[in-house]
Amino acid sequence: MRVAAVDLAGAVWRTLPRRLLAAAGALGLLIAAVPAATGAEPTPWQTLTLLRGVALTGALGLAFLLDDPARHLTAPVPVRRPVRQALRVALVAPLAALWWTAALLLVPSASRPPAGAITLEAAVVALLALAGAAAAVRLTEGARPGPAVAAALLLAAVLAPLSLPEDWALFVAPGDPRWAAAHDRWAVLLAGAVVAGAWCGPEPLGRRRWRGAG
Repeated sequence: MRVAAVDLAGAVWRTLPRRLLAAAGALGLLIAAVPAATGAEPTPWQTLTLLRGVALTGALGLAFLLDDPARHLTAPVPVRRPVRQALRVALVAPLAALWWTAALLLVPSASRPPAGAITLEAAVVALLALAGAAAAVRLTEGARPGPAVAAALLLAAVLAPLSLPEDWALFVAPGDPRWAAAHDRWAVLLAGAVVAGAWCGPEPLGRRRWRGAG
């Protein structure tokens, strides 16, 4: 069974959009390194905005994680789609954690926001991207939902700061009195993204019936 698991992990690894993920990761690190490369001394708000841009860049890459050009060929295999999707996430998660740690270390420590809070924000954005990709896989027949999910995530990132009322603001500065309350809302979003991703994991009901009939 261990050999089968290793073989499955290897097969899933080969199907990952590695070049796209690497490009998004490299771009994110380049953004984080701008102050060090230019000798700038950004304010805390500028550094926070920079890290939020890094997090969004990484999430845009993760929006493509569930793209599977062979989706309709792999549907009848014994390993169910939720297992394959979970394995994709598990293979990428350690690398994503290292990448985010590197991004935090690249920005100036003097203006770096609280690591736990900004990491919570980054985790939520990443999980929303994955949940959106899982929803697209469950609700549509497309093999490459990544571009549409990335576009929706980018649109939400632009509209959210403009459309949310001040009492529900998410993008606030560390010195803002709303900082703690905003991150309570980020925690709620985190739970919602996890639940949404879990709900979207199983095969569509119609496909399960088709497989059972076969």
